[in-house]
Amino acid sequence: MRVFGREPALVINTVSAALSLLVTFQFGLTTAQAGAIVAAVSAVFAAVAAAVTRPIAPQAFTGLVAAVAALVAAFGFEVSPESIGAVNGLILAGLALLARGQVTPSKPNAPAAGA
Repeated sequence: MRVFGREPALVINTVSAALSLLVTFQFGLTTAQAGAIVAAVSAVFAAVAAAVTRPIAPQAFTGLVAAVAALVAAFGFEVSPESIGAVNGLILAGLALLARGQVTPSKPNAPAAGA
C-alpha cells in the first residue's frame, strides 16, 4: 500500500509534523494545550502508521517518543508552544528517517492493470 506514491510511514509522519507545526502558530493555545494536542496528534498518527507498516515496533516507538517528548516539553519545562512544535517536528523527522529502513508497507501494491 502506498500513499501518494510514497511509503505510508513517511507520508503519515510528514503530515503529523506539519500538524505539529500548525500548533506552533498558537491560535490562543496555552503551552499545556499545545503540548496535549501535539502529543495526541503524534500518538494517533503513529498508531495509523504502525497499522500500515510491518514490523509495527519501529513505527510505534517513533510515535511514542514523539508523544512523550511533546508532553515533557509541555509539562516538564517552561517552554513556548513554538518550541513544543519544533521539538516534535525534529523528533518525528529524525525518527522517520531512522525507521524508514526498518519498515515496509503492510500490503504490497497490486500490479497495474495490463502489466
